[in-house]
Amino acid sequence: MAAFPWRQTCLAFCCLFQTLATLSSPQQQGTDQQHRTFRVENPDWTFSHLAVDSRNGNVYLGAVNQIFKLSPGLEVQASHQTGPEEDNRKCYPPRIVQPCGEPLTLTNNVNKLLLLDYRQERLLACGSVFQGICKLLRLDDLFKLGEPSHRKEHYLSGHNHSGSVVGVIVSHGDGQVTDRLFVATAVGGEPEYFPTISSRQLARDSEAEGMFAYVFHDEFVASMIKVPSDTFTVVPDFDIHYVYGFASGAFVYFLTLQPEMGRPGGAGLGGGAERVYTSKLVRLCKDDPAFNSYVEVPLGCASGGAEYRLLQAAHLAPAGTELAHALGVELGEHVLYAIFSQGRKRREGNGVQGSALCVFPLRQINTRIKERLQSCYRGEGTLDLAWLKVKDIPCSSALLTIYDNFCGLDMNAPLGVSEMVLGVPLMSEELDKMTSVIAYVYKNHSLAFVGTQRGQLKKLA
Repeated sequence: MAAFPWRQTCLAFCCLFQTLATLSSPQQQGTDQQHRTFRVENPDWTFSHLAVDSRNGNVYLGAVNQIFKLSPGLEVQASHQTGPEEDNRKCYPPRIVQPCGEPLTLTNNVNKLLLLDYRQERLLACGSVFQGICKLLRLDDLFKLGEPSHRKEHYLSGHNHSGSVVGVIVSHGDGQVTDRLFVATAVGGEPEYFPTISSRQLARDSEAEGMFAYVFHDEFVASMIKVPSDTFTVVPDFDIHYVYGFASGAFVYFLTLQPEMGRPGGAGLGGGAERVYTSKLVRLCKDDPAFNSYVEVPLGCASGGAEYRLLQAAHLAPAGTELAHALGVELGEHVLYAIFSQGRKRREGNGVQGSALCVFPLRQINTRIKERLQSCYRGEGTLDLAWLKVKDIPCSSALLTIYDNFCGLDMNAPLGVSEMVLGVPLMSEELDKMTSVIAYVYKNHSLAFVGTQRGQLKKLA
C-alpha cells in the first residue's frame, strides 16, 4: 500500500471535552473558539465515560455517583445522582430485590456504560452497584424514566471496573421492530450469572416488563455467549476485556483483549507466569437471535521491526480522500483506527510501553472472515475457538454459498479465525504511550485525535 504523511500537533489534554463536542457539532466546525474545561467540585467523582449528542453537541459524562449533562461550551445543564448505595457485590440477586445475608456498606456507583438512545430520547447509564443495574434518563433534563431491577436480565455485569462493559444500540429504520442492545462485559469470575456477550430488547417504554430481556431465549438456545466452566479449568482467571464496540452494515463488532488458551500446565497458564494476551475482533449479525454468526479474528500491527499486539483503544470512522486512496478503499468507507501497545503480556501501570496507531479497512476484516467461513464450510480445519470450545472441533462440510452478509447456521459456529489481520501503521510512540483515539472526516480529510498516558492530545491530519 502507498505510504502517506501524517502531521502531528500536541495540544493540552484539558481541551479533550471541548474538542469532542466540536467534532459532533457541525455548526461549530471551522470556528476559532476558546477551549473550555469542566471540573467537578468533588475530586472523587472521577469521569469514566463520555457521550456526545451528534445533533446538538451536548456532552454527557458518566462519573462516580453522578451523571452530568453539559452544553457544547461545557456549562452544566443537568445532573443526576447515582450513588453511593448500600451494597455488597456478593449479593445476587441484589438486596433491592431480595434480602442479602452479606454485610452491606455504603458503596460508590462507578459508571460503566453510557449510551445515547436517540429514538427514545433517553440516556442509558449503567453503574457498578447492584450487579450492573441501569437507569434510563431523559436526555433533556436527566429525569429518571425507569430503573428495571426485578429480573435476572436486568443485572448486566458484576465486574466493578469502569471499563468492563461495552454496549451498542441497534435501531431498525422502520421502527416496527424493537430496538436491541448488544452488551459485552468482563464476567469477573461469575459466568454463571453473566453472559460475556448478549443481545437484549430495548423496549420503547422505559418501565416495560421486557426491558433488557434476551432477544431470544429457550431451553437450548439464547441470544448470548457464556464462558464455559471448562475454560476456567484451563485458565482459572480467564476473562474477556472489551475495549470498543460499534455497528456497521449488517453487523455488530466488539474489540477485545483476551488471554491465550493452551493445555493445562503449558506456558503462561499457572503459578506466577505472566499471561499472554491476544487482541481479537468479534463480529455478529444484527439480526441473528441464536448467535450462529459469532466469529472472532485476531488483530495486530507491526512498525519499524516491532510488534504491537495489546489493544488499548479503537474508533470507527469513514476514510477521507488521501487515506482512502492509500488504503485502496472508497471515499467514506469505514476504517477502524486502533491503538496497540508493544508485546503480548498485559502489564498495566508498569512503565511506558511503546505503542502504535494503526488503521484497518473494515472491508479487509470482513473479507478475511468470509474466506474463513468458506473454508470451514468446505470441511477444512477446526472451529479454532479454544476458549469457547476448549477442544478442537472439526469443521463440517456443507454445499452452500457464503455471501457477504452470511449469518451462520447451527453448524460450524461459533467460529474462530487463526490467521491474524495486520493493520497499516500510521505512527508509533515509544516515550508517551497512546491510550485513546477518536477520528472523523473534515472537508474530505481524515483527522485523528490521540490521547497519551502523560495527558497530551495529539492531532493527526
